[in-house]
Amino acid sequence: MSRGARLRELAGLFLRLGALSFGGPAAHNALMRTEVVHRRGWLTDAEFLDLMGATNLIPGPNSTELAIHIGHRRAGRPGLLVAGACFILPAVLITLLFAWAYVRFGALPRVAALLDGVKPVIVAIVAHALWGMSRSVLKKPLPAVLAAVSLAAVLAGVNELLVLTGAGLAALTTRLPPLRRPPGALLLGLGGFLAAASRLPAAAVAGVAEIVARPFALSSLFLFFLKVGSVLFGSGYVLIAFLRADLVDRWRWLTESQLLDAVAIGQVTPGPLFSTATFIGYLLGGVPGAVLATLGIFLPAFVFVALSGPLVPRLRRSPVAAAFLDGVVAASLALMAAVSWQIGRAAVRDAPSAVLAAIALLLLARTRIGSLWLVLGGGLAGLALQGLG
Repeated sequence: MSRGARLRELAGLFLRLGALSFGGPAAHNALMRTEVVHRRGWLTDAEFLDLMGATNLIPGPNSTELAIHIGHRRAGRPGLLVAGACFILPAVLITLLFAWAYVRFGALPRVAALLDGVKPVIVAIVAHALWGMSRSVLKKPLPAVLAAVSLAAVLAGVNELLVLTGAGLAALTTRLPPLRRPPGALLLGLGGFLAAASRLPAAAVAGVAEIVARPFALSSLFLFFLKVGSVLFGSGYVLIAFLRADLVDRWRWLTESQLLDAVAIGQVTPGPLFSTATFIGYLLGGVPGAVLATLGIFLPAFVFVALSGPLVPRLRRSPVAAAFLDGVVAASLALMAAVSWQIGRAAVRDAPSAVLAAIALLLLARTRIGSLWLVLGGGLAGLALQGLG
């Protein structure tokens, strides 16, 4: 088969998957496995698992990176671009439409009521995802300790990037040969990075104050999302912590309510949760802002896959990469826990919102219902509550 024919196959498959793949990265990966392993035979199961494992060793949206890996295996560098772009495009276009409607109608009472019903459901979805990942990741003492210390650091105000890097380095110290590892190496590593973070020079503090006062600029928006796409490990839900820290707390470009609305839109649209960047970009800078935010957050994924693809076998066997990633994943769970608490306080404000969150959490725990239906149900409940009021 010619490369052109392969590219057309990739475009058709990933446009369809991007338009229909609700349910988060695990659901996306399952759909891709069915299509490329069982139905089309493009990869063996072992090859697919190799690629899926590789996405956990690089920053960025895992399911998007898996699509990019598959495209690269199927049709080289052109396939990499086609598969990734086609998987992202449906979510971006749908999110852009929602963003336009939000700006145009968001102040209307019915739209506000719908979003008030969605927000407690989002809190439940994030909390359920956190619980599921914690059960699989925090089975041993080391990741549990790293997660606990990282959570304390985040709640104390330590920068998220410092927490992720410090946890990775602290985990890495445990893999040093015994003769070269000082006693208490883990505690030394943790203490070192927390002490360094707590003793930032006055100039750095002044820099933070300057950032808070910085007016909005499209270039700053692009660079922010480029940074997020370049450093974000773990679930897409960790994205919320980064967005809240800079766009809400430091720069004051968004309100807490707007952030929750952006995450809610990311939940009701198919494809990667990172399309939330499109929504935020449109809120802040219209269509140019949406384009730049989308490019910024997804561009690193294409670069990282292009660079790491040939190294997949070595990366998966590397004890150094595995140790660092263990620490990063533990810290990512801590970020999720912190942001769950923070957005939960903003979204669950009264008895009806508490009941909605509890019902959503119960359904997630006891059934296999998709997050899309829960979000839609929350929106309808918000409308119904407004009618009763």
